[in-house]
Amino acid sequence: MVGMKTARWMRLCIGALCCLDLSALGAGDTEGWIPLFDGQTLDGWKASENPGGFQVANGTITFDGARSHLFYVGKVQGADFKNFELKADVRTGPGANSGIFFHTAYQEAGFPVKGFEAQVANTHVGAGGYIERKKTGSLYGIRNLYKAIVQDNEWFTMHICVRNRHVQIRVNDFLAVDYIEPENPLLDVRRPGRRISRGTFALQGHDPDSKVSFRNIRVKPLPDELPFDSIAPAPFDKVDQQIVKLGTANYPLVDFHTHLKGGLTLEGVFEHMRRTGINHGIAVNCGLGFAITNDAGIESFLGSMAGKPVFVGMQAEGREWPQLFSKAAIHRFDYVFTDSMTIFDPRGKRMRLWIREEVEVQDKQAFMDHLADTTAKILEEEPIDIYVNPTFLPDAIASEYDVLWTPARMQRVIGAAQRGGVAIEINSRYRLPSAEFIRRAKAAGLKFTLGVNNVDADLGRSEYGLEMIAACGLQSKDFWMPKARSSP
Repeated sequence: MVGMKTARWMRLCIGALCCLDLSALGAGDTEGWIPLFDGQTLDGWKASENPGGFQVANGTITFDGARSHLFYVGKVQGADFKNFELKADVRTGPGANSGIFFHTAYQEAGFPVKGFEAQVANTHVGAGGYIERKKTGSLYGIRNLYKAIVQDNEWFTMHICVRNRHVQIRVNDFLAVDYIEPENPLLDVRRPGRRISRGTFALQGHDPDSKVSFRNIRVKPLPDELPFDSIAPAPFDKVDQQIVKLGTANYPLVDFHTHLKGGLTLEGVFEHMRRTGINHGIAVNCGLGFAITNDAGIESFLGSMAGKPVFVGMQAEGREWPQLFSKAAIHRFDYVFTDSMTIFDPRGKRMRLWIREEVEVQDKQAFMDHLADTTAKILEEEPIDIYVNPTFLPDAIASEYDVLWTPARMQRVIGAAQRGGVAIEINSRYRLPSAEFIRRAKAAGLKFTLGVNNVDADLGRSEYGLEMIAACGLQSKDFWMPKARSSP
């Protein structure tokens, strides 16, 4: 009897390992996998409204029609899964929006209200005034990705694993989501059934413009009772709740001011994304005295970031940077930002405002007028997308921020950003700019971004940005996102 119990325990433990990286374990990819699609018919599947949109062709399930969802209702597990691995090969047409639902249940019409959606959307931008930002691999509304990992018209593999309250989503070999449902998850009143439970799968046909194909759909059922959790649920505090609430409301939670320094690696950035739900843009310093001073340096850096699922930005340093790099090289970044922390005083002396020894403030009012005018010139003349570390003041006068940044000076900067089409960063490291500046910028129609400007591996959770979103009533439409670059 003891031997039988031991054998059963070992089988459960082996099953529990299925959510781990199979390539790292050297495990095969065939044992225990059961096809859900026979490659020829829709046997075992049932479409909701507008069922004609789903067809079988050349060994694939294709969708081309009005909104419909194709639910698995076949014999495997009685179409009822708690713990499982699911794999499907997916190909999207240009602009397509789709998804794979799990822990869901058949319904006659509408989007499924029960369960979760693994998003499939590479280039879809929304419709009817709604801007869709969540990309393929997102756990829709819970852990969103905002940079496309794969391309339209190419087959990729979606791999969803659920083990107890632990959800992992891989796109090809990239672990996009690693989410533990907390004890007190934030519930969306529009999706009351979005809880880890059990249920079936569904393929989404979102709309007539969303053409998508599926093939090689297979499942590996896991025991309902697994012997251990790989990761314990983390505390779910008010910041976590706000992140999920904003992600569900389609706010693009991206920290564009992240640096790979102080021990922070790219894998560390990915881990932070999975843990917090905040995405990142990796920025590299370009300018005199920095690692990159010419086009060749840009080419090398961009090559090292090719294919990585993060935005890539240029931090333009100093005021001479536009002469150091070609327009074509600058144009290859997803975005470009700068600040007004390196300027020249009225006598032409270079000042770096964060270095006490380089800053002379003999007349505060004159200094501030010069700083506001210089900042306005930067925003109007330099080819940037984002103004970062905004309204930074040197230590000698930082305590007088609210007095020195007068309404007239704020409007001088805001007007220049408006004319230059430049977004304003809400910076968590320096807690800048002030709420008053943000309210004025919002009233002027400016867009905003989040940024930390980290000095080490601690990226935080964009706390100041989240605070300002609430304090200043910022909406999802108030946030800037990179657009596909056209030819320079």
